Amino acid sequence: MNDYRIDFALLDWESPFPGVRQKVIAGKGKKLRLVEYTKEMPRHWCMKAHIGFIIDGRFEIEFQDGVRIFEQGDGLFIPEGEEHRHKARVLTEIVSVVFVEDI
Repeated sequence: MNDYRIDFALLDWESPFPGVRQKVIAGKGKKLRLVEYTKEMPRHWCMKAHIGFIIDGRFEIEFQDGVRIFEQGDGLFIPEGEEHRHKARVLTEIVSVVFVEDI
């Protein structure tokens, strides 16, 4: 019987690029990612959509109209597209975030 639980401890860490590691589970057009960012993450502009929750840590995200600080307990909803492009900078040792995204 499926208990609908995701045990992140059983998933392997992947590292898509320096300073970022993630555990990903995907199905039915969606994916759930547990992501850890460190200060080694290179700053880069991103135009992807993100819906998530900050589990731990603090970082700033630069948008075209200014910088915003996100920290533990904050949710975030960033639409995709050039007008919402953003780049993050880690302010603590690690920032942990859970994202729900389309595949």
